[in-house]
Amino acid sequence: MMKLLLTSSGISNPSIHQALVDLLGKPIAESNALFVPTGIYPFSVGAAMAYKAVCGKVPTPLCELGWKSLGLLELTALPSIDRNAWVPSVEETHALLVWGGDPLFLAYWMDQSGLPDILSSLQRPVVYVGVSAGSIVAAPTFGETYHKPYQGTGTPLTREDMTFPADDGEITMNFITAKGAGFTDFALIPHANHKDRPDASFTNAPKWAAKLPVPVYAIDDQTAIKVIGDSVEVVSEGEWTRFTA
Repeated sequence: MMKLLLTSSGISNPSIHQALVDLLGKPIAESNALFVPTGIYPFSVGAAMAYKAVCGKVPTPLCELGWKSLGLLELTALPSIDRNAWVPSVEETHALLVWGGDPLFLAYWMDQSGLPDILSSLQRPVVYVGVSAGSIVAAPTFGETYHKPYQGTGTPLTREDMTFPADDGEITMNFITAKGAGFTDFALIPHANHKDRPDASFTNAPKWAAKLPVPVYAIDDQTAIKVIGDSVEVVSEGEWTRFTA
């Protein structure tokens, strides 16, 4: 049985913090965690941002919550490493903290590493905590917009131009639909009211949702989705909406 806490912006308020503790079944100070920075690397600031995230110097509270221990799990390295060297660390951790970045890049390396199969087969579930792209890739199918879509490894399922209203007119972006890890039966649009993401506003979210074959939650940075097996609960001190498939 999977346990997930899917966020836009980390553990950003007391309600989401309490949801994490509830999923862990113990205080954070008594829980071990592994941090996955992989999704941030396609960006020019990726290396610096990964360092800041580990040090708790980014506005998405995650690594600095006071974990009993914190390790790094780099997905791009895992296919070249004997599974006996890293799978036990996944089996023994209490939480897997999957940070944001490029969801196409992250989904590709998650698939290549074999991590989804391992997480799905664990006898003792690890709590999967997603932030932004880390939450997006939990879906069976996800969508994301790009000015210049990622052209490296991995093949998008669909690609089309979409025009979205913005405060200063309109923006045309490349909308890509791709395969996710399949931890949930729904998709997620994070940062739904963020000033830097007009394409993902609550006004534009129905346009995204119409392109996806599963239910879709649009959530702001003060909202998370808590999943235990087939049970789905919205934890929010902000705004959210749900679209049927």
